[in-house]
Amino acid sequence: MSGMQDNFSRLWTPHRMVYLQNGQQPKDEDCPFCLAPQKAPEDGLVVRKGKTSYVLLNMFPYNAGHLLVCPYRHVDTFDKATQEEVAEIGLLTQQGMRTLQEVSGVHGFNIGMNQGEVAGAGIASHLHQHIVPRWRNDSNFFPIIAQTKAMPKLLGEVRETIEQNWVTHL
Repeated sequence: MSGMQDNFSRLWTPHRMVYLQNGQQPKDEDCPFCLAPQKAPEDGLVVRKGKTSYVLLNMFPYNAGHLLVCPYRHVDTFDKATQEEVAEIGLLTQQGMRTLQEVSGVHGFNIGMNQGEVAGAGIASHLHQHIVPRWRNDSNFFPIIAQTKAMPKLLGEVRETIEQNWVTHL
C-alpha cells in the first residue's frame, strides 16, 4: 500500500459496502423491510410481529440491540401511515424499549425516524422508526477515529435474546 503511513490500526468491514453503494436506496421490489417479514425470523432478523407492523434488528446497528419498527405496508412517510399503523408502531416501540431495558440494562434511548433520503433515511421508501439503546459511557474511540462501532454480541444472538424476552406488558 502506498501513501502516508500512520500508527492507526484498521478494522475492515467489507460487509457494509452493500449499505454504502448505489446511494443506499434499493428498488421497491428489493425493499428489505418488505422482504424481512416473509423470511424465517432468523434470516429477516425479525423479533416481533404485530397485526400492521413488526420489529426487526437493524442489520447495521449503531449499538447492540438497535431495533427498527416498520409497517408491513410499503409506505414512505409517517403522514401516509394509517391510524392503526401509527398506534401499533407506538405500542411496539414501547414494548421494544421495555424489552431492551429488561434484557440489556439500557440507561436511555435515541428514538426517531429519518423521512426521505435528504434527511438521512437509509431506506427512504419504507417507513421505519429507530430504537437505539444507549448506556452510560457507551462511546469509545472507534467511532471517532475509525468510523467503526464495536459490537459485543452477534446479531443472531441479540435477535434471539430479544425475541425470547419480548415484553408485552406496559
